[in-house]
Amino acid sequence: MSSSVPFPGEKPSRVSVRLARYEDVVLLPEIERSAAQSFRTIPSLAWIAEGDCLPIDTHLASLEASTCWVAVTEQQRLVGFLTAERLQDRLHILEISVEAQAQGRGVGRALLAEACEAAQQTGLKRVTLTTCRDVPWNAPFYHKIGFEYLEEPALDSDLRAALKEEEACGFLPGTRCAMQRCL
Repeated sequence: MSSSVPFPGEKPSRVSVRLARYEDVVLLPEIERSAAQSFRTIPSLAWIAEGDCLPIDTHLASLEASTCWVAVTEQQRLVGFLTAERLQDRLHILEISVEAQAQGRGVGRALLAEACEAAQQTGLKRVTLTTCRDVPWNAPFYHKIGFEYLEEPALDSDLRAALKEEEACGFLPGTRCAMQRCL
């Protein structure tokens, strides 16, 4: 897969995106930890940099469902990943992470483009996620590339539950939101 991305504002990046392989899964927590370091710049969210990573079993389930993608450099070094699951008529992103050194270079856009294309090809109607409402590289970024905010009445029950669980894990009420991109 190439890093050609159908999103506005793309920066060129020399990565390719492919489905994850079993040997990739053990590297994903390190990428997630590296990506989380960006939250140290926001005092109220600095705790995320020390938080738990998505469990390996979750990545493995995603890999087996063909809903885990990795971004690799020309030297085949992993620099990012997107782990998701199929729910009803949609692909739900559980985690997207790009290592700190590769951020701002179109890697996240490439991962999202690949996931959206794959979801569409398998007949899914939309892609959803939960994210920080006011962090520039979270909701504002997703909104720029075609994701829309979902208000409370439009939330699927699992999205509503995810937002409540995120508050229970330490996010302040109202700081998280659910978003979707229709395909």
